[in-house]
Amino acid sequence: MAKEGQGPDDPKGLIHEAYRIDGISPEECRSIFLDWALSFSGDTRAAIPRLLDGRPDHPMTAVLRAALDESPKGRRGGRAARVK
Repeated sequence: MAKEGQGPDDPKGLIHEAYRIDGISPEECRSIFLDWALSFSGDTRAAIPRLLDGRPDHPMTAVLRAALDESPKGRRGGRAARVK
């Protein structure tokens, strides 16, 4: 039986629980988000808008919005990084 807040976009209910914690810090929200992102098997960029709670002043909202705003940074390693 699924717990409250669990669903296809938040199978463990991590994001839902983060929104319920009074006084949660931005650092704690980032840690929870990382746990969610590493365990989520779908399209995170599609799921994040559905996870937003509608409380603009909550730290988890800021973390989720930042995840949508940041584009993936390409990694250049090896010879390509040393030679232009």
